[in-house]
Amino acid sequence: MDKTRSLKAQAVRGVFWSFLDRIGQQGIRFVIMVILARLLVPEQFGLIGMLTIFMEVARSFVDSGFSAALIQKKEVTDVDISSAFYINVGIGLAEMGLFYVGAPWVANFYHQPILTPLMRVLSLSLVIGSLTCVHTALLCRRIDFQTQLKVGIAATVLSGGIGIGMAAQGFGVWSLVAQYLANSFFRTVFLWGLSVWHPRLVFSLASVREMFGFGSRLLAAGLLNTIFEDLYLVVIGRLFSAAQLGLYTSARRIETLAATNTTNVVTHVAFPVFSQIQDDPVRLKRSLRKAMTMLALVHFPIIVGLAVTARPLVYVLLSAKWAASIPWLQLLCLVGASYPFQALLLNTLKAKGRSDLFFNLEVFKKVLTVLAIVITYRWGVAGMIWGQVVLSVVCYYINSYYVIRLVHYRLPEQLADLAPYAAMSTLMGLGVYFVRFLSLPGAAALLLVQVLVGIVLYAGLSYVFGLPAFVEATHAAGDRLRALIPSLGRS
Repeated sequence: MDKTRSLKAQAVRGVFWSFLDRIGQQGIRFVIMVILARLLVPEQFGLIGMLTIFMEVARSFVDSGFSAALIQKKEVTDVDISSAFYINVGIGLAEMGLFYVGAPWVANFYHQPILTPLMRVLSLSLVIGSLTCVHTALLCRRIDFQTQLKVGIAATVLSGGIGIGMAAQGFGVWSLVAQYLANSFFRTVFLWGLSVWHPRLVFSLASVREMFGFGSRLLAAGLLNTIFEDLYLVVIGRLFSAAQLGLYTSARRIETLAATNTTNVVTHVAFPVFSQIQDDPVRLKRSLRKAMTMLALVHFPIIVGLAVTARPLVYVLLSAKWAASIPWLQLLCLVGASYPFQALLLNTLKAKGRSDLFFNLEVFKKVLTVLAIVITYRWGVAGMIWGQVVLSVVCYYINSYYVIRLVHYRLPEQLADLAPYAAMSTLMGLGVYFVRFLSLPGAAALLLVQVLVGIVLYAGLSYVFGLPAFVEATHAAGDRLRALIPSLGRS
């Protein structure tokens, strides 16, 4: 019982600090993006978008699944940790060399010569980032998101200041490159400064083989996911203009801000917590159901609210030059509606050590992604996003398949758990939508009133109908704040 209470306390504490981390860090990033969007033009964001798939794939290779293996493994030694560290750094160095050699080919593919120097400079971040993979994994293993909060916010603020300063001085796309590199640099410096672990001169091939046996399938699945998620950027960048890619990238970034923040808050905590109870199917199912409803409580109103307020949001934050991205943003909200729940289901497979099933699911879904692109590209960017909407519904069922078998959390149970939160969010969205018919002085006033109405309406509906996750979340937040305030006073 004490162990159960301790794990629950760790999970609650982890969610609290992870929430602050995501809200603080991503909130600052969003403000920085808004400022940069006003200083730069869509084409410049489009150029970075063309390189996104290469950078994300390379970052996945740097980690190679060792972080997940260190988190999932019941007992880890210093030999395990140091071995993973040296592998990460070696891969980072190798990738930097590949990027330097391959940059001209990428530039020729997109017919954009400037991509050659951009890609070569960005490759430095791969080596810098490789120095922190193990440190981050150890923090996640200890469910220590407070340290990650400090590091993330500090790195984001400093790198954002550099990017904005360079953009204001007319450096154009290079300001985005500088921001990216500076973030990696500051994050590395702060993590090493705060970490109690530093690499030792030890290395074990046996340890590497053991961890890679688990992590390799996650690496393969992660690579597939990254490639096919960013495949849309490649297709849009190749078939359409850099400006259209910039508009799509902006819309996806805003939607991702809403969809992945809630996802990361819960899944980053869920994976290490689920891993500790992987052999207890009853507790695992109970924890999964609670995580699903907590996600629904936060995610559904955010994604619905974003779709309804998309027009005034874009005009107020990004300006009229980004207006063409509004319908794409609204469609992407439909795509992102189920994403956090899919990620949570997949985390359950990882926690159970079934990286083989995880990989099989990813392969099958990527075949569907290719089919969706082949069928929809002829209808332009909007047609491709509609294809993503349909695909997201199909993929939710696919991701549920093995979880239903392993944890006995049936699809009707999942939908029944999620339905009340979807219903309250829909009612909230209708209320927010009708605010647009009021006589308000401009887009800023409309956005402000819509946000306030949405918050009050959703909180009121959740309270009146007594949504279980809402009741539990308010109690947990109150307890945590009461515990935090005295400690702040003592410091």
